[in-house]
Amino acid sequence: MNNRQLFLQHVAQTSDAPLALEMVKAQGMHMWDASGKQYLDMIAGISVCNVGHCHPAVVKAIQEQAAAYMHLIVYGEFVQSPQVQYATFLTQHLPGSLNSVYFTNSGSEATEGAMKLAKRHTGRTGVIAFKNSYHGSTQGSLSIIGDEYWRNAYRPLLPDVLHLQHNDMGMLEQITHRTACVIAETVQAEAGVLAPSVEWMQALRRRCTETGTLLILDEIQCGLGRNGTLWAFEQYGIVPDVLLLGKALGGGMPLGAFIADRDIMWSLTNQPVLGHITTFGGHPVACAAGLAGMKALLSENMIDGVFDKEKLFLSLLQHPKIKAVRSRGLMLAVEVEDFPSAKKVIDYCIANGVITDWFLFASNAIRFVPPLIISEEEIRQACAILLAGLDTL
Repeated sequence: MNNRQLFLQHVAQTSDAPLALEMVKAQGMHMWDASGKQYLDMIAGISVCNVGHCHPAVVKAIQEQAAAYMHLIVYGEFVQSPQVQYATFLTQHLPGSLNSVYFTNSGSEATEGAMKLAKRHTGRTGVIAFKNSYHGSTQGSLSIIGDEYWRNAYRPLLPDVLHLQHNDMGMLEQITHRTACVIAETVQAEAGVLAPSVEWMQALRRRCTETGTLLILDEIQCGLGRNGTLWAFEQYGIVPDVLLLGKALGGGMPLGAFIADRDIMWSLTNQPVLGHITTFGGHPVACAAGLAGMKALLSENMIDGVFDKEKLFLSLLQHPKIKAVRSRGLMLAVEVEDFPSAKKVIDYCIANGVITDWFLFASNAIRFVPPLIISEEEIRQACAILLAGLDTL
């Protein structure tokens, strides 16, 4: 049997039609398959590889840390330098109230930890989320994602969860003094890049403050520069009580985090002790990789060109078959008529060396979320192939 056959037989599948491309190398903006074919990566591992694939500084950090030590003990017991250094570096680039980092293995686990933190800190049970939101696939995070198609097969889920309409001022009054937390994506990613208004986000922040509700902002997909600023919430003039990070946080390694004020985070230390536990969360190799990746992101000024690159994309993505293009920095959704049309274009792009895909809650939209290092020439190349794909519709 070849690797593709073994993949289908022995690796648990998530759909009945996986792409099943066998990649053997990735570097910068590109991947290569087993036949030697080169692909331009326009999804960055779903917003993971912001600094590109196998950034030399990240690879070096992984090698050095792996040679020093890997897993030692469950999270939070030993002083592990990579965790300490990365937590410190993160908080140095965040508002003062976001000063305590709990590292997890993934964004979904960050969501789970943040919900527990909110309930423990406030003594309340109500959780409010938004329609067409995505926060992960575990049972708790599944309970708050905003689409019944994905939730229904796994009921019963968490009780006392209310889903409101995103970016709707009239819904905010449903946040009350029995609401433990409101959890929202700063920019709704899987909905096809839906950015709320500044006015709504500021009103949401005020309502949470008025009711003593923790505002949790999920920047798992849009954080670390993807929207043109280091943190997307900066563009709204607000600060969340809890920030969720993942995907790009590990520089290509698995890593997530929920970040809050130390006084809030301290709630997890007592009644019960060990109020949130993880064995591998904040793995030293992943933290070393993430720190190297974030330092590269900042020192190489990768964020500085994001808005100009967004403008170039928007100027090029013009075609009669495009119904809309929604963007927030280097997070773009190209909307077409329906899913069959989107899938035909996606397949055309992949066949012609451009990796793209669709969105969970916007299956009629094509995803362009490339590494932030993408060049002007590569943007033009990707758009030309996408437009040629649209010509086939």
